[in-house]
Amino acid sequence: MILETFPVGPLACNCTILGDEQAHEAIVIDPGDEVGRIHRRLTEQGLKLKQILVTHGHIDHVGGALKLKRLTGAPIFLNENDLPQLKMMAMQAAWLGMATPETAAPDESLTEGLRVGLERYPAQVMHTPGHTQGSVCLHFVPLKLLIAGDTLFAGSIGRTDLPGGNFAQIMDSLHTRLLALPNDTKVLPGHGSATTIAEERENNPFLKGRASQEL
Repeated sequence: MILETFPVGPLACNCTILGDEQAHEAIVIDPGDEVGRIHRRLTEQGLKLKQILVTHGHIDHVGGALKLKRLTGAPIFLNENDLPQLKMMAMQAAWLGMATPETAAPDESLTEGLRVGLERYPAQVMHTPGHTQGSVCLHFVPLKLLIAGDTLFAGSIGRTDLPGGNFAQIMDSLHTRLLALPNDTKVLPGHGSATTIAEERENNPFLKGRASQEL
């Protein structure tokens, strides 16, 4: 297995390449920027891109998806509830002082329970609204791995003050979905360092505070 995560773009979005060196196939998650760098890594590893998976429709996660599709022919997957985010791309770019990337409707929606990924490394889509209405996490059960997008960070959670955000929703997603996962699940968030479900259950101030209030 090939698993590489590296920050791309001015907001340092974590982009992940997951590859099967035997099948020479790969998926890319959250190609927000630096598409040339992402494509170069795929070429260097001899991997054919099969899917482009986007955890939500913010510019720093989806900004390079269409360009990568044009380079590789791979389809784009994004939850349809974040189509309004794509329509706001110029506004998102203006907030950051960036050029507006070209986007397009996804080829398929990342709906709850959908099986995506590679044959040997499949993932199940978990719809976890709150950061945006279409936010998803990708749970690679055999790998004990969760790609969390901006739903959960090491020591924090995704912001909910932007259009489409909802604090009550993200807290529900965290408590009913993510904290139900095994403690040894490794979490790769959309920004920052990796963590585990156990670590966040024990030390994340948002989750600890909520848990104590419910007792």
